[in-house]
Amino acid sequence: MPVYKDEKRKTWFCTFRYKDWTGTVVQHKKRGFDKKSDAVQYERDFLKKQSGTCDMAFGSMVELYMEHCKARLRATTFEGKKYLIDSKVLPFFKDLPVNAITAATVSKWQNELLDYESDYAPTYLKTINNQLSAIFNYAKRYYGLAVNPATVAGSIGKKSAEAMQFWTQGEFQTFTAALGDRPAAFAVFSTLFWTGMRSGELLALTLDDVNFEAKTISITKSYARIGCKDVISPPKTPKSRRVITVPDFLLDIIRDYAGRLYDYKPSERLFEYTKHFLQYEMDRGCKLSGVKKIRVHDVRHSHASLLIELGFSPLLISERLGHENVETTLEIYAHLYPNKHGEVSGKLDALYSPKNGGENNINPGNPE
Repeated sequence: MPVYKDEKRKTWFCTFRYKDWTGTVVQHKKRGFDKKSDAVQYERDFLKKQSGTCDMAFGSMVELYMEHCKARLRATTFEGKKYLIDSKVLPFFKDLPVNAITAATVSKWQNELLDYESDYAPTYLKTINNQLSAIFNYAKRYYGLAVNPATVAGSIGKKSAEAMQFWTQGEFQTFTAALGDRPAAFAVFSTLFWTGMRSGELLALTLDDVNFEAKTISITKSYARIGCKDVISPPKTPKSRRVITVPDFLLDIIRDYAGRLYDYKPSERLFEYTKHFLQYEMDRGCKLSGVKKIRVHDVRHSHASLLIELGFSPLLISERLGHENVETTLEIYAHLYPNKHGEVSGKLDALYSPKNGGENNINPGNPE
């Protein structure tokens, strides 16, 4: 192995040649290794990646997979995926050859996660497992891996939470009453509850997005904090770009809050905070008010449950929340609709009532 010591820097480096995907011979050099063995391992892993076979280390496959994903995913989605893989997947699999990982290996990793099941929600466990499976699917498609061992091992966790948490209108008003000392927190959670928008959509809002005459808010972008940078990106999906109607009292809350801002321009972010601020105020408000603690995202579910209780159709709710299709809405909120089943029988009884001429409209058939 062509590995050398840099006497000046007291580190090791490697330099070697390989053929790229066009067949051209290319020289590659990498410096800065603390140990000779690290330089040797780097060269070995690099050449295995170039060979396109699955005897490379799992960590090397992840590097290729993440490079593939980075060009195809929104920045926020990519960062979330990277965090899960770096923290929950790589520590176990990093140094194992991809083609040496079996269903038994995956099962052992799953068991370690399940040992901490009380720390992880069932939906989170499934999400973590899905990340591992996606890496193996990438290896199958592009590097000839014969079998996805995560598929053979089977999944863990659950796709949907057993019980959705949300606030009633009364609980929400009790919560916001405790936030009266902070107009920003009051305006933020009022907007979330009465519109159902996502927190990233809220944090990207400008006053230019609010049409006080038409009583609407245009949702055209989303905010995220990535690294140390504020990132404004398009909404989560095409259907997330939408215009929603809002009540007069919410417009008054927004107008009052904006009027308190110093030297504010309508094209700037209206709520110049991060999701950390939302979580902090959520925790503070729940502690002060005694209202049950829910996630910030569950305020969106609270809006949806309120609309369902008011009798609005799944299609309208889907459009208001920015779901890609009404099936998504029904899948998430179907368990809230059975409460309406009793009303169906009541209305059918009313149709049959003699008062409404119902018995004249229903033919019981010929008894003979």
